[in-house]
Amino acid sequence: MGTAAVLVANRGEIAVRVLRAVSEAGLRSVAVYAEGDDAHARLADEAVPLGDYLDGGALLAAARGTGCDFLHPGYGFLSEDAAFARRCADAGVTFVGPTPDVLAVFGDKARARAFAVEAGVTVLAGADGPEGARELLATGPVMIKAVGGGGGRGMRVVRRAEELDEAWERCASEAQQGFGRGELYAERLLEGARHIEVQVVGDTVGAVTHLWDRDCSAQRRHQKVIEIAPAPGLSEDTRERILGAALRMARAARCSSLVTF
Repeated sequence: MGTAAVLVANRGEIAVRVLRAVSEAGLRSVAVYAEGDDAHARLADEAVPLGDYLDGGALLAAARGTGCDFLHPGYGFLSEDAAFARRCADAGVTFVGPTPDVLAVFGDKARARAFAVEAGVTVLAGADGPEGARELLATGPVMIKAVGGGGGRGMRVVRRAEELDEAWERCASEAQQGFGRGELYAERLLEGARHIEVQVVGDTVGAVTHLWDRDCSAQRRHQKVIEIAPAPGLSEDTRERILGAALRMARAARCSSLVTF
């Protein structure tokens, strides 16, 4: 049996980090790259040209064509796409990330909210449609979010009822263009809230643990600029409640890899 191979389905900084880790692990690395975007590919044992990092079929063809056993999606692009993770499994390529079932739950923010409630985790007041958002807006400002969104896109703050229809329409259009889904939901806006994340790791026999927390509040256009770990200024009680909530959700979802809450 030859050396296992990993296709890194990303570019830039994250591709460099993963390619280095693959090399340090003694595995064969394969990069994909678009024209004029190939600096990371120089670190790989083999590189395959690619037109679009969102082209799942091309990525799987590259993995099979180079004999890769694993596909590491990095972050962004198809890293949270449940359908793509399932395609990898069906093709016999191990997707280095959450299972398709876990991605299906947490890749849909409305479904993730419902799942959190079932797991005993408190969530902000929310609404699924524009009329529900209008009722929610009567009690304070709201944040409109794309159900399938990420990366800071597909989000709008609405403070007045007369702003809602235009904001909803623009947000839905942006979500459809960016994520292929125009569904939205609204959530109570917490002014000045901190963005705290918890890194959780699980295995295939049901054990989960956390790798502590981090503060990602420094953002530009809802996109993180810097992460600080552990999150400073949290009381022990608050930290324990945050960590506990993350673990409850991870256990309920049967997470078997690295997952961020």
